[in-house]
Amino acid sequence: MAGNTVVAGCGFHHVAIQTTDYEATKQFYTQVLGFRPANEWTMDVRQLCLLDMGDGGYVEVVGIPESMVPEGNIKQFPMVHLAIRVADVDAAVDRVRAAGRPITIEPKDVLLGTVPARIAFFQGPNGEVIELFQEK
Repeated sequence: MAGNTVVAGCGFHHVAIQTTDYEATKQFYTQVLGFRPANEWTMDVRQLCLLDMGDGGYVEVVGIPESMVPEGNIKQFPMVHLAIRVADVDAAVDRVRAAGRPITIEPKDVLLGTVPARIAFFQGPNGEVIELFQEK
């Protein structure tokens, strides 16, 4: 696959997930999906961490207090979905299911343009849509 010729060094770095339950979110991504804490800090009243997915990509968890959430608007996040590259979609789905997360699209083989893949979707601990992506 050719590198990006428009923006040098361009590639996925992280996606940020905002939550009012920082510890539970961090625990889900580390214990269920095996991400490793790479950095943790505070900014004003927010708790933040970068979780290493294992391939150079990160998930940033941003913990905010309930008082910072617009009234009645806790689930309004700008992220559509987070796609996580995995070696075995079915094994990853088994782990997610065992953790009690709802699988919204069961594993299936697809052809995305010219790329054959196996994908599945599930709902993360804050309502975020997560895609498991296995290139075949």
